[in-house]
Order: sequence, then structure tokens, then C-alpha cells
Amino acid sequence: MTLAAFTTLCRELAGSRSRLFKTERTAEFLRSLSGDEIPAAVAFLTARPFPASDPRVVDVSWATLGEVMESAEPPTADPGLTLLDVAGAFADIATAAGPGSRRAKSARLRDLLRRATAGERRIIANILLGEMRIGLHDGLIQDAIAKAVGTDPAQVRRAALLLSDLAEVARIALTEGVGGLQRVGIRLFVPLLPMLAELAKDFTEVFAAHGGRTALEFKYDGARIQLHKQGNTVRIWSRRLTDVTGSMPEIVAIAQRYLRADDVILDGEVVAVGPDGRPLPFQELMRRYRRVHKIEETAREIPVVLHLFDCLLVDGRSLIDESYEARWAELELVTGGRHLARRVLATDIGEAEVFLSEALAAGHEGLVAKDLTSPYTPGSRGKRWFKVKPAETVDCVIIAADWGSGRRRGWLSNYHLAVADGAGGFAHVGKTFKGLTDDEFRAMTDRLQLLKIEGNDHTLTVRPEVVV
Repeated sequence: MTLAAFTTLCRELAGSRSRLFKTERTAEFLRSLSGDEIPAAVAFLTARPFPASDPRVVDVSWATLGEVMESAEPPTADPGLTLLDVAGAFADIATAAGPGSRRAKSARLRDLLRRATAGERRIIANILLGEMRIGLHDGLIQDAIAKAVGTDPAQVRRAALLLSDLAEVARIALTEGVGGLQRVGIRLFVPLLPMLAELAKDFTEVFAAHGGRTALEFKYDGARIQLHKQGNTVRIWSRRLTDVTGSMPEIVAIAQRYLRADDVILDGEVVAVGPDGRPLPFQELMRRYRRVHKIEETAREIPVVLHLFDCLLVDGRSLIDESYEARWAELELVTGGRHLARRVLATDIGEAEVFLSEALAAGHEGLVAKDLTSPYTPGSRGKRWFKVKPAETVDCVIIAADWGSGRRRGWLSNYHLAVADGAGGFAHVGKTFKGLTDDEFRAMTDRLQLLKIEGNDHTLTVRPEVVV
């Protein structure tokens, strides 16, 4: 497939507001690809130089890109580049490391641009900047994959949640068909989006939703992690599926020493603690998180402790469709009861209030309440899991929203909030970009576009009708 054809596709998608057209045109394009072109094409459509599960990075800053674009030779008039040519060039750029790497990356990028037309250069730049600007979010790509192979979009969404890589989902769908999608399951060293908790109004809501009996766990003010272990090999991912193994050597050591399974995937939280063992503020943990240089020194300064609360796979057996109660039993076996989240089973509000007081007295955020019958649903947020914590609440309205970038490209995902000013108008109080799942971001984007007053490439002003 030529880069020129891909550029034409992007131009057509950018020029249409129709979800149906975007879905059908993308499906048509996907069907025209060969098997080895699919991962690169879908990665590029999502503004990534490489598929999401590929750890390589091109590491080209916007400043370097700008310098190279300005100094490059005039664009060619001969559209001879292919998608695989571009993928190969990105791979070459990613391999440049060490002294002189910036110069080497610039030279390799300049050589790629020398072979590109003006339109192709814009597409290459957009991919490197993580901003395609074609209005094709992940949900539409999932719909297009489903249409391309004639299956229910729900089947594609399930595979996407388990693999967290649309390029790989597309490859499986288009080369193995519907049967391939149906065979997709949780995999070692392929992180999946974590299950999330909804904020509860009070314990009355929790017990009503969970049938009068619930599991309560301490809610820690730390960082969510997903731990994968096979033999003595351990890797750790953040909530956003960033590999943070290098910054967590003591957690790796705990997994190697204590976990009683050859293959296992666990869900948990790491918390920074002070000399007295009490949790440190989240900001202190962030000084440590993702750091890889002088990590031994930093680990001594900011030690972290591990609290595990779910078991998703053990010795080749997926547990995500089993109940929370069954998964916890496996977790106790795998860990020998070590490094578990504090937990009780509660049947009345009095018990729950006492346990909440214990969590707060220990310096933690509150509790998480979990339905004992709930399966583990990657990427979802609902009433199966509740978070319970003391908080002041205020009703705000969304008055504007910014278009997202990177993983949230194509979505309105940064919301401008306002409160009534007492004079018939609204006073802006701040912004928020947290708290929604991908599906909720997609739904909110559609809803806000219907309320549009005015907008540009960056921000949409909307009627103040959505209360949050």
C-alpha cells in the first residue's frame, strides 16, 4: 500500500463529519491491506509510529521535527513511498541512541522526508506529533474493523480491551477472521486496561447494588500497577499501560521471591511510605514512579510497598470471567497471603463505617467496595466496584471542552467547568480530564458536539447543559 493512498484516506476522513462514511471508508481501506501492512496502517491511523504494544519510541521532539521540516529539500512530486517504507524509517530512527543520536535521528528523518510529497510530509509529521486530526477515534476504528470482517463491533471491542492494541486486533481480524477474534484471550506480557470503580454516594447505595454483602478493601493513595510474571521474568505496567518495571526493582524482587506460580498476572497498587510506615503524599510517589536513572538511590529515599487485590491469570488459566470471590481465593494461594490489600467482608453499614474509619486513620483515601460475584471487566467502570471516600461535592456544568491528543485524539476530553454565579451566568472554576472510561469519553464527545456554540481545532464552546 502506498503512502499516497493512505494520505488520500486521511484527507477524505478529515473532510467528513459522517461517522458512517468514516467507518465504511476505513473498512474498505483495511480490506485492501496485506497482512504485513495492517499493523503499520492501524498504528498510523491512531497517530502512533508503532503499534501500542511495541515498546519502541522514535523520540523526536516537536522542535527537532520543525527544524528538519524547515531544512528539508523541496518535496518530491513522485509519490513512491509505501507504508512499509515509512514503518522501516521509523524503526531506523528509533534505533539511534547514545552520543550523536539526535543528529542521527534528524538525518534519517530528513532522508524519509526527501522521498515524500508535500501531503505525505504532513501525514508523517502528524504521526510523529501524535495528532492525526482526521476525526477517527478508537471506537470508529473498532467499528471499521468489525465492518471489514462482518462481525459484531462488540467482538472487536472485547479483543481490544484484552490486547490494548488496535493494530494487533486488526491484524487478527483481517488475517484470521471472526474465529481469530473469538480466540483472543488475556496474554502474559500484554497489559490490559484495569477495571475501575464508580464513586458511591454512600454505603446504602453499595449494599443495595451488591445484594446486602460486599468486600471492602482499603483504597490506597498510590499508583495502580499490573504485574506479569513468567518464571523469573517480571514486568510491571502502570494504569495507562506504560512499562514501569525499571523503576520498581523491589516489587520485581517481591514477585520473584514470593509468588507461588510460574505464570501469573496480578492487579494492585504501590504506595510510597515514610520511615514510620505511613503513606506519603502521591506527589512523593511520582518522584519515584517511572524513574530509571539512579533508581537504587531513589528507592532508598522513597521506598514503596505493594498491595495486591486481584488475580487475572494463573498458570495459563484466565480468571477474568470468574467471580471476584474466586479470584481472591486464587490471589491468596498465589501470594501465600503476603502483600494483600486490607480487606473485610461486610453485611451492614455499621461494619463498613468502622472499616472506613480505620482506612482514614491509617492515612489512606477510603475504601473500594466490590461485588463478590463480579467478573473482571477490563476498562469498565460501573456499580460492581464502588469507591467510598469522604469528599466535598459541587455541581458544575461543562461550558467548553478541548480536543484530546495522543491516546485521546478525536475525543473532547478536557472539560472546562463552571458554577452558577448568582447573576444568571456561570463562573469558570477550572478544568478536568479524569474520571471517564474510553467509552464514556466517546459518548461525551458525541453529546457535547450536539451542544456546540462555536469551536476551532482546539476547543469547543458548548451550551451549559451537561451537569457533572
